Amino acid sequence: MNLFRLAGDMTHLVSVVVLLLKIHTIKSCAGISLKTQELYALVFAARYLDLFVHFISLYNTVMKLVFLASSFTIVWYMRRHKIVRRTYDKEHDTFRHHFIVLPCLVLGLLLNEKFTFREVMWAFSIYLEAVAILPQLVLLQRTRNIDNLTAQYVFFLGAYRVLYILNWIYRYFTEPHFVHWISWIAGIVQTLLYGDFFYYYILSWKNNVKLELPA
Repeated sequence: MNLFRLAGDMTHLVSVVVLLLKIHTIKSCAGISLKTQELYALVFAARYLDLFVHFISLYNTVMKLVFLASSFTIVWYMRRHKIVRRTYDKEHDTFRHHFIVLPCLVLGLLLNEKFTFREVMWAFSIYLEAVAILPQLVLLQRTRNIDNLTAQYVFFLGAYRVLYILNWIYRYFTEPHFVHWISWIAGIVQTLLYGDFFYYYILSWKNNVKLELPA
């Protein structure tokens, strides 16, 4: 644990809180991609298979439970809540997310740290998380109507990954033999996907105008 890792975890947690705040209090999921939320639920389900068999720390266990519970809660709200589901923009959220699951699974089978079920699922979750934001970014580009809470959610979600990269750099120079190519490459790809969003987010903040992505 270091400052960058802690800041990354807290930023990730803030992104989830912002999204749940939007959905629960405003009773709206407008601008939020259900496809992305389903992918994140799958990411956490595949990654945390060791939840009840491999104890690392209380902090680690609590964070796993929080991300698992929150991801499935968000999906439930968007699919089942009688008010929230009416605000879901199904017309524009048409990214075929199923087609990115299989390639990620194949990568997990081919490129992993150890060929066991849990390690393959862990690698699969890393690859899938790298591209899970794609449906959300496509939806924002299509609608171009981005409310403040949605913008904050995506920003914090991207910032978490940037902080994790800083954590890896720090650990590389302070810990002997710290090499995790799978996480590093997937994390860099994930961060690059946020590049366009970050640019326009900072531009809108600087000019004090509403965030709008180019179509």
